[in-house]
Amino acid sequence: MQSRLRLLFMLAAVPLAASAVPPKAKPPTVAEAQAFMDKVEAELAALDVESVHAGWMSQTDINDDTDFAASKARERESLKINEFVIAGRRFDKLALPPALARKFKLLDLNGSPTDPKLVAELSQVSVALDSMYGKGKYCLKGDTTNCLGIEDIGVRMAKSRDPQELLDLWTGWHSIAPPMRDKYARLVELSNQGAREFGFKDTGDLWRAGYDMTPAQFSAELEATWQQLQPLYKELHAYVRFKLIQKYGAAAQRPDGMIPAHLLGNPWAQEWGNVYDIVQPTDPAFAKVRMIDLEGALKKQIVAQHPDAALAFSPTADPSSDAAHAADIVAGKAMAAYAERFYTSIGFDALPATFWERSQFVRPRDRDAVCHASAWYGFSDPKDLRIKMCIKVDADDFTTVHHEEGHLMYGRAYVPQPYLFRNGADDGFHEAIGDSVALAVTPPYLKQIGLIDELPPAEADIPLQLRTALDKVAFLPFGLLIDKWRWQVFSGQVKPADYNKAWWALREQYQGVAAPVARSEADFDPGAKYHIAGNVPYARYYLATLYQFQFYKAMCAASGYSGPLNRCTFYGSKAAGSKLKAMLEAGQSVPAQVTLQRMTGSDHLDAGALLEYFRPLHEWLKKQNELNQSQPGWKAE
Repeated sequence: MQSRLRLLFMLAAVPLAASAVPPKAKPPTVAEAQAFMDKVEAELAALDVESVHAGWMSQTDINDDTDFAASKARERESLKINEFVIAGRRFDKLALPPALARKFKLLDLNGSPTDPKLVAELSQVSVALDSMYGKGKYCLKGDTTNCLGIEDIGVRMAKSRDPQELLDLWTGWHSIAPPMRDKYARLVELSNQGAREFGFKDTGDLWRAGYDMTPAQFSAELEATWQQLQPLYKELHAYVRFKLIQKYGAAAQRPDGMIPAHLLGNPWAQEWGNVYDIVQPTDPAFAKVRMIDLEGALKKQIVAQHPDAALAFSPTADPSSDAAHAADIVAGKAMAAYAERFYTSIGFDALPATFWERSQFVRPRDRDAVCHASAWYGFSDPKDLRIKMCIKVDADDFTTVHHEEGHLMYGRAYVPQPYLFRNGADDGFHEAIGDSVALAVTPPYLKQIGLIDELPPAEADIPLQLRTALDKVAFLPFGLLIDKWRWQVFSGQVKPADYNKAWWALREQYQGVAAPVARSEADFDPGAKYHIAGNVPYARYYLATLYQFQFYKAMCAASGYSGPLNRCTFYGSKAAGSKLKAMLEAGQSVPAQVTLQRMTGSDHLDAGALLEYFRPLHEWLKKQNELNQSQPGWKAE
């Protein structure tokens, strides 16, 4: 009887169960989306502070403990971002106010593997590659008591004119990279998995999506500007090649017209300014023109103002002594003070006292550290701003310190913005700020601050422009090809077995620069560049090289200047500073094109301002190459 009743009950219950419908979930509201985003920003801001502190420690004191702490901080942040991106999908079809919709869009530009074990592995691999680069050293002739880090190799390659020594230094530095190869291949796999899990084709697709246009539109914009720039670059390349052959003979001459990478004064042949003494004009019209010795002028003025820095420049000083190290720090701080004074002259606040106390100005003597220059902000105290450099008193680092402090001015300017808007309009903006200011380091500025006594004559424009072009124009194809290589790697077009082959194919195609010795897949030459090991997107630097001229032209106009663009300085112009501040304070709150329009009057990346700046040089290079019978161009395999 009991079983029959149970059966009747079950039979009776069937139609009731079949007809029961769970209550329909209420559609999400704008208020819920706002509350969700408030929570996202608060938690990510807190995690970001942890990551910044851990990252600073791992970069300025490389050891297993700091690497572990940095890795775990990255891991926690990545997991939380993944969680928020997935949870935020419930608001995808909701009509949101523009600012809130933009925050969701920016949040979606993140993502790593959703498996916590893979997130941990990605963090560990990333930190390991960073650490391997930072510890990299080349021991001269195998002597383990005489080993050089990248900053010392850079100094030697800038100054040596012995092709064999240059070749040894080049091959020596590139020898640090092969151990990175397998880890890099794994980083690509893990990074791609995360990108695909969040709706992107691969990591390259994810990176190109961050410019307020489609990835395809972004690639097309880069290529379009490169077409504008190629004629100028090829004329510069032909002129420099001719001069290097004059200097080095067979060591510089190749039947394909390319330039051997070790002869251009830089470990990566990315900027060529250090070979100016070889390629400087010999035209009689410039016979009386003396180039500004900025390095010599800086050292003289620094010692005059800071006598305790003198030992830093003494050829007889023991560089390992306490006194020499202290002198190096004084000199490094003096270099940073020049840049600070430029920014304060146009209306920016001075750097905080903690900047001078906590920044890394020189390589530490008691630990390994990454010397690649970088700016740091976002610590627990929002006013805490730092740079990490191993400063040398020379023209290059004079520019670099202006560049890094530009990042700090940007980071401080957008602190009042909500967390997801605390960034550059795009990453190229961030890189361009300091460089646009450094363009204003012209002879009139140098005279104003007492580094030169007299302004050079008008004839000096060509030598000065040539010196600038050796860095700015020569860099352009390098700035473009780094990420072209990575995009091919991320997409699978280039497999690990062909990493090095593909790398040199692009170096040859875009730069007209060739490896000085035979290379194979036993090498991993991309890893000898920090941004590959550190997995830092690089297209930003190409963008920045163009943006900086657009910004510079806009600030020159705001200052009231109306002469040849290359002679402008806006030092001391509060009007120029006000225009710059307005752009920085916007952060990433509106599309980059809007911010660019407000600053320059144009809403797109354009090479026009750069080409205007270098127009006199371009015409001169054409004439020189005709006289030298140096045909622009080369034959890449």
